[in-house]
Amino acid sequence: MLKVTGYAAKHSFSRLKKYEFERAAAKAHEVEIEVLFCGVCHSDIHQVKNEWSNTVYPCVPGHEVVGRVTKVGPAVTRHAVGDMVGVGCMIDSCGKCASCRDGDQNYCESPNSWLATYNGPMQPASKAGGENIYGVDNTFGGYSNLLVVKEDFVLKIPAGLKPEVAAPILCAGVTTYSPLKHWNVQAGDKVGVIGMGGLGHMAAKLAKAMGAEVTLFTSTRDKIEEARKLGVDAVLESDKDALEKLASSFDFMLSTVPEKHDLNPFVQLLKRDATLCVVGALEPLAPVNNMQVAFMRRSVAGSLIGNIAETQEVLDFCAQHDIGPEIEMIRIQDINDAYKKVEGGDVRFRYVIDMASLKEEMAE
Repeated sequence: MLKVTGYAAKHSFSRLKKYEFERAAAKAHEVEIEVLFCGVCHSDIHQVKNEWSNTVYPCVPGHEVVGRVTKVGPAVTRHAVGDMVGVGCMIDSCGKCASCRDGDQNYCESPNSWLATYNGPMQPASKAGGENIYGVDNTFGGYSNLLVVKEDFVLKIPAGLKPEVAAPILCAGVTTYSPLKHWNVQAGDKVGVIGMGGLGHMAAKLAKAMGAEVTLFTSTRDKIEEARKLGVDAVLESDKDALEKLASSFDFMLSTVPEKHDLNPFVQLLKRDATLCVVGALEPLAPVNNMQVAFMRRSVAGSLIGNIAETQEVLDFCAQHDIGPEIEMIRIQDINDAYKKVEGGDVRFRYVIDMASLKEEMAE
């Protein structure tokens, strides 16, 4: 067994603190990874606080992980010691269902769904008829010094991407890239992005790199100028006159708001047969006015992270187009304050933890 140090929450009301635990050493098809950087996702906060009512404690968050391979199992062929690699939201899936066979591991149809990088199976055994195909009830994520992951779920970080910049692409990047690709966003399309946080600003950059004309909608006036610095148009959500002028003009819209919100003001901005996809919120939203949907045959849809192939694609795409998330580096010791700032909307884009700071804890 490998001794590991991380940061964990032990209750929904507790702060993240130093936590020591063990991981099994790499098996035949697994790699051991020294964690160098880990992004801070709003999902981490939802999970730590049990806001989705499925958290398993102790909870070691972190699913935007970049590090260096330190050991490989004897059957590993995809990675080698010294490689710079990434691990996103998933570390396993059943591999047998229709979705997995199609390469869509993020829609795994097994009783447990896919195995999350932290917090265990997406569907615990208690909700899956007592069956646990992964044999674990909890997993510990990237707020730690070491990960052990199956090689099939480990991504290659392109040389053209700084490792710390690559970290949020493993969740925020692929979560927005996947629907842009699925709904076939093309050069010249008019794309609307709702929300300008970690997901929203990444969606705007990706859509713009695809050649789309991008408009970003924000509820915060002081984000207008920041959006324009990204090279996109910006509209205040409360500006009814501006919204009215944009009626029936968008080929695709993406909502990245990470909490309950009203989609109705945006549905009417879609062209006939166009889609508004929700990626930011997993909880029930305000009811959609079906008159606005039906009269123009519009669609309101959802999308969940992205599959492994798409995650590698978006990493390569970002390297090719020289784009990436705007990040602010923090120490692991500042994670609780960082959570407060994310919840308060004080963070413009993405915090990334420099995991070298964890060594201070390990030395104690």
